[in-house]
Amino acid sequence: MTVFACVGCGAALTVPVQRVALPAHAHQDAWHDFLGVLMEAGTFAVEPHRSGSPWRDGDEAEGQAQGLYAPVFALSLGPAGSVVIAPGDVRGTAFIGGRDDGYCLGLTGGVDGLNLGCEQCGRPVATRIDDCSYWQAVWLDPGAVVAREDGADPVDDWADLRGLRPGTPPVEQQGHWDLRWTAAAGVALAHLVAAADGARIVVPPGRGLPEKRVVMAGPGVPVDPGADILLVPRHPQTGESWPSPGATPVAPLEWDVWVWLAFTRDRRPVPGAGAMPDDAMRDDPLPLHPHTPFRPDARAFHATLARLPAVREPWLRAIYDGQRRVRYAYSL
Repeated sequence: MTVFACVGCGAALTVPVQRVALPAHAHQDAWHDFLGVLMEAGTFAVEPHRSGSPWRDGDEAEGQAQGLYAPVFALSLGPAGSVVIAPGDVRGTAFIGGRDDGYCLGLTGGVDGLNLGCEQCGRPVATRIDDCSYWQAVWLDPGAVVAREDGADPVDDWADLRGLRPGTPPVEQQGHWDLRWTAAAGVALAHLVAAADGARIVVPPGRGLPEKRVVMAGPGVPVDPGADILLVPRHPQTGESWPSPGATPVAPLEWDVWVWLAFTRDRRPVPGAGAMPDDAMRDDPLPLHPHTPFRPDARAFHATLARLPAVREPWLRAIYDGQRRVRYAYSL
């Protein structure tokens, strides 16, 4: 477990937290939608790339220095290594007067910068985000905090994950697609397109040439020897992809989405008398149905492509540039 403390006075700023992978939806936003808490209680994640304000117009040479293989609209000049935690895991902080920028319903920290200070010494240490359209979170500035680690965090085995994390349902109670699904799909789609190397992607049985067959693989799902690309889970703690047993290219998908797709099956309607069979489709409660077709998050797709070396290939760069022109798109 890790406790983050003020680099100035040493006061503890968080409860003990365990490191997990940065969620695919960490930087997702939804116009005037009320999003939940980004991180699970008792966990933290690290953004390895520069993030947050200040921003500047995209410069291709500077972008390459930040690990970008294609131009972007805006480059972050913020620090690399920011730490994100759930707001309820913060301790010993107070809001800084005058740093209350945001939109209609809360704080974003996008202009004024760090809006939380150490309660003991007053040093700015973090940014609280709680405005609508954003996932609620506290981002600790890596230069203002120090990590106090007490041993290595335990890592769940792949074989145990299915019982520990059965997955996230794709549809919310209001009939909207879960935004965690759209972000995860956007990231996975970028990897799939790059792995296809210009070929048409099909899901079995699929027909037509040229094409590349995509199948799911992972713990409890055996590898199809005829697969060209494997859709594999991403470990929720380490962020590592499930290891392919061979040289078959893989496209990682967030665990909570992958496990739902791999093992959740709707019960089929069957006639029956007396006791209802286990595989019958019950009508109480009614299954959730979305209001709209499913669309991957375009911004997640675009941001992921920008960091894949394959985007330098002309055929993939054309796809990237086509999406880049749709500046305000929320979905593909």
